[in-house]
Amino acid sequence: MLNAINTFKNDESGAVTVDWVVLTAALVGLGLAVMGVVSGGIEDLSTDINSALTDTDPLTNPFTNNSDGISGTPPA
Repeated sequence: MLNAINTFKNDESGAVTVDWVVLTAALVGLGLAVMGVVSGGIEDLSTDINSALTDTDPLTNPFTNNSDGISGTPPA
């Protein structure tokens, strides 16, 4: 009986599992933090793209009168 308790006490196979759980939790936390930082910029960019696509008339050349001042005529 004492031998079984000592064997259980000295067994370290569960320690590797705990390490992987902690590492995975850290990666999930890092991913959530990155998502929190980046989501605001992505939302602003998607709003800008939406307004640019909404303002574009598909029946005309979309590059002739854009807000960036770039003309649709090719260079000579």
